Amino acid sequence: MQVSSKSGCVTQRWGVVVLALGISMAHAQTKPDADKAASPRPAMTVTVTQVQSQNLSQRLSANGTVAAWQEASIGAEIGGLRLTEVRVNVGDQVKAGQVLAVFATETVQAGINQAKAALNEAKAVASETQANADRARALQPSGVISAQQFNQYLTAEATAKARVESAQAALAVQELLLRQTQVKAPDNGVISARTASVGAVVGVGTELFKLVRGNRLEWRADLVSSELFRVKPGQKVRISTSSQAEVNGTVRMVAPTVDLQNRTGVVYVDLPASALGVLKPGMFARGEFEFGSTAAKLVPQQSVVVRDGFQQVFVVGADQRAKLYKVTVGRRQGELLEITQGLPDDAKVVVRGAGFLTAGDLVKVVP
Repeated sequence: MQVSSKSGCVTQRWGVVVLALGISMAHAQTKPDADKAASPRPAMTVTVTQVQSQNLSQRLSANGTVAAWQEASIGAEIGGLRLTEVRVNVGDQVKAGQVLAVFATETVQAGINQAKAALNEAKAVASETQANADRARALQPSGVISAQQFNQYLTAEATAKARVESAQAALAVQELLLRQTQVKAPDNGVISARTASVGAVVGVGTELFKLVRGNRLEWRADLVSSELFRVKPGQKVRISTSSQAEVNGTVRMVAPTVDLQNRTGVVYVDLPASALGVLKPGMFARGEFEFGSTAAKLVPQQSVVVRDGFQQVFVVGADQRAKLYKVTVGRRQGELLEITQGLPDDAKVVVRGAGFLTAGDLVKVVP
């Protein structure tokens, strides 16, 4: 009975110890789980970047039209004649003085022959009257002829000389008409339009060709009055078209007046001769005026989000929480945007995941 009693006590004591150990171990296991549940979890994993500082060129964009620097209208100086030759077509390069078209010369040649005959006749009459006047001068001192007769001889001589000069002028006119039967280029350039056709009979002043003088083109940009005063002659301009072709030009002149209807002025930009192969008169083109460079704060375009109609940027603070800054965006360079105001210089800007955050979210930053 005693042994049994001792054995029972020992067993009871071991049971108490095991129960105490079980409670202690259970408490040890539940404490980390409670701590783990109490600590907040990050709302999102993001990447961040520092604000970059670079020098960006200042530019002003504008739209405009490509036009010929000067487009010469080549017309007929003589009328009522038939075109017998047209030697050039649209797109042909021509030089100053080159014959572009020829009119029939038969009528003009007949007029020249007639004028020459009239001149010869006038010269013969002038020769006779001059001889009579010379004899009158010799006899006048002796009193053989009266003063009235003497004056008549002198008048006839002067009249005959005037008729010779008139006949010479008429011949010069016919020779000028003969030269005008050849239509010549007034300057070097390229033919931009042609209305002349063989066999046509045209009047004086009828346009036959249009010529882009000197192969020179210009870009005429429309700027509002507030921007017009920023542009100065000599500034560089980069012009591009919808076909991605680019040409560099130079400002030649700023229009002295502004249109009353739309309050815009025209800026004339000279283009190089090589632009004629890329640009055509009448084309629409977009250009950028360059104004030097200034320092700028840049962030990736992906980090700028639009909330409530405003452009904003998320910044990660020391507490690893996202803070929202309202910013003002300026120039663009590739995938970077300039921030002109609203962002600290040492800010850590959220890049990936910025579009899904809300202000105050706890984030986890990864490289």
